[in-house]
Amino acid sequence: MSAIRFENVTKEFSNMARSAVDHCTLAVDKGQFVVLLGPSGCGKTTLLKMVNRLYEPSSGTIYLDGVDIRQLNVNKLRRQIGYVIQQTGLFPHMTVAQNIATVPNLLRWPKQQTGQRVDELLALVDLPPAEYRTRYPAQLSGGQQQRVGVARALAGNPEFILMDEPFGAVDAITRTSLQDEMITLQKKLRKTILFVTHDVDEALRLADRIVIMRNGKIVQYDTPLNILNHPADAFVKELMGGGDIVRQLGLIRVEVAMQKLPADFHVDGQPTINCEQDLRHALSILLQPGATALLVLDQQTPVGLLTLDDLRTAARAQSTAALAA
Repeated sequence: MSAIRFENVTKEFSNMARSAVDHCTLAVDKGQFVVLLGPSGCGKTTLLKMVNRLYEPSSGTIYLDGVDIRQLNVNKLRRQIGYVIQQTGLFPHMTVAQNIATVPNLLRWPKQQTGQRVDELLALVDLPPAEYRTRYPAQLSGGQQQRVGVARALAGNPEFILMDEPFGAVDAITRTSLQDEMITLQKKLRKTILFVTHDVDEALRLADRIVIMRNGKIVQYDTPLNILNHPADAFVKELMGGGDIVRQLGLIRVEVAMQKLPADFHVDGQPTINCEQDLRHALSILLQPGATALLVLDQQTPVGLLTLDDLRTAARAQSTAALAA
């Protein structure tokens, strides 16, 4: 059974000539990170907002764990779904702790349990509780506010998280840091996430699967690598930058291309990279002066070496696979 399922869902607004969402059908498996991607006005945010009934479908049905969401009390539904938006939506008159505690308080958790959950989540998003618990949103940077927004969405321990352009309002460096944080969190928590973005690189970094939308319709729904190698049409190919080998390297983990570490190898100050990072990141390090090889780590244990020749081999194999498709 799918965690989230859309069956022939349509949304029409009276002031629009066409449907905002047009007969969309897709299923999201439990624990998957699914990105809704497409140009402005394609319907991705409208589709997302129908899951927590901020919008009601004009027709069709949405199911959570097999239950038609129209059968659920709307407040009860929203308390079991975390929701993160671009502007964070933090209450300015509440402290960080009070913001995060919003849903636990609505659920009438004991005060001690709520306090423990707040501290646990602040630590999880890399905001030391003793330092940030009593601050107000205005005392935080944009990136810190987004971290609090993520913590608040996780506070009631929901199975489902909806994220609408959550990192769109921060600078590029902070955005990359927040993406890294999201990847780490998802590895730990394995929530079912729907994430809206118009940024292709962000989608490729985060997604298990990508939904590409255009004019309210789903054009393609597949893994990032399959979409790059098998675009459904010219629109998808252009959107995804078909033929961009550097972009495709961002989908290949270092451990796939590395050499095994020789038994007699001596570790001596080489630049390092984690085995789960991607080859695009590895390339950026290897292009720096003096970096001839990277020592690959599994957590803190050396497990392999990666050179530019290894990257060329991986890129050549990816290019051959794309041409054969």
